[in-house]
Amino acid sequence: MNLAAMDPKNYDAQLEEKRIKLEQTFAEFTPPSLEVFASEPANYRMRAEFRVWHDGDDLYYYMFDKALNEKVRCEQYLPAGKLINEVMTALMEELRPNHDLRFKLFQVDFLSTLSGEILVSLLYHRQLNDEWRAQAEQMKQRLSAKFNVNFIGRARKQKIDLDKDFVVETLTVDGNELKYKQIENSFTQPNAKVSVKMLEWAISATKDSTGDLLELYCGNGNFTIALAPNFDRVLATELAKPSVDAAQYNIAINNIENLQIIRMSAEDFSDAMAKKRTYRRLEGIDLDSYDCNTIFVDPPRAGIDDDTLSLMQNYDRILYISCNPETLKENLATLSRTHEITRFALFDQFPYTHHMESGVLLERKINA
Repeated sequence: MNLAAMDPKNYDAQLEEKRIKLEQTFAEFTPPSLEVFASEPANYRMRAEFRVWHDGDDLYYYMFDKALNEKVRCEQYLPAGKLINEVMTALMEELRPNHDLRFKLFQVDFLSTLSGEILVSLLYHRQLNDEWRAQAEQMKQRLSAKFNVNFIGRARKQKIDLDKDFVVETLTVDGNELKYKQIENSFTQPNAKVSVKMLEWAISATKDSTGDLLELYCGNGNFTIALAPNFDRVLATELAKPSVDAAQYNIAINNIENLQIIRMSAEDFSDAMAKKRTYRRLEGIDLDSYDCNTIFVDPPRAGIDDDTLSLMQNYDRILYISCNPETLKENLATLSRTHEITRFALFDQFPYTHHMESGVLLERKINA
């Protein structure tokens, strides 16, 4: 992390650099004009992790600055949401004088929401006992007078939830409120306001859809929930059990009735669709009954395997969200043989870094 680069005065310039780089990277595919979705220049992250440094009676958060090659004390953190910054200060005032809570503490993780809920995980190099729980409960009671806060204590092979290990985010997307269960240590989009822009862009890109939707790598159902009204039915896959559990919760809380999630990898699902193998997890599911002409993918940084790329080419429309332009470009080398880019977007999830989140809508070429 280069903390010195985080200056809101430089935000527009760094976003322009990303726009130019992304356009140059994908110029060979002759995409349409790039749609650029900016972030707030400060207080945009809903997640943050800090190491903790012990210096006698003093105790403070720090991050490692690669540019300076040294640790930097963090009383506040510009990218983190205002709620995280407020709780950072209040929490440290609680921890410094309390031996049971600070002893062997080495990291603090924050997971917050736009709707005002925050989860704090305290990580230790020691086993946590009843006295720790008692002190943590008292701290929670004091801080709850001001914040909607909950705590988790973690140590080697040990996890203590004082109440629950998740928050529920509420996002207003195209005028509709969508709720999402977000579990500690599970993937969520870190920049909630940009996430809303991503959801609205995806809804817009699929608004004239017919038939059903197939989604791979659905996570906690972030896009799935938002896109479901644009289709007759949605079939989605996700491998991670905590994410599948959260997705089922989100389906219920948002009253989505046309969506089914299967716990399996994209690679295995591709094999099932190609009739290469049969899977118990697909028993009772009639894959042939789905009329999917649109597929949506939001894969990990490694991109998409060859078999899944082949599967994707069977669909008239491909909506692809990517957190890695390099692997997206590699995948487009295959997909562009049968499809062309008709929408192209940059979502600035990670200001002041080189990371770029992008989106493409591909539609089948007339003669493909």
